[in-house]
Amino acid sequence: MLDPTSWGGMFAQYGRSLLWAITAAIGFGLGVGISLKVFDWLSTDIDEWEEIKKGNMGVSMIFTALIVMVGLIVYKVI
Repeated sequence: MLDPTSWGGMFAQYGRSLLWAITAAIGFGLGVGISLKVFDWLSTDIDEWEEIKKGNMGVSMIFTALIVMVGLIVYKVI
């Protein structure tokens, strides 16, 4: 293990943090995509995307809350 106070150790830590940031971004993207698809499958009575295009604020707030909650869960996991 490199000394974190040396240049090599510092750049190794930067590299690790960059890889974790990329992992978190991929995890968040997959988590949000899967959760939106599952929510879409579960609510078959309404076309959410069409309602959002029409300007229905209720549906857009539900989607926003869903994205925020999945983001918090993915944040805690990663």
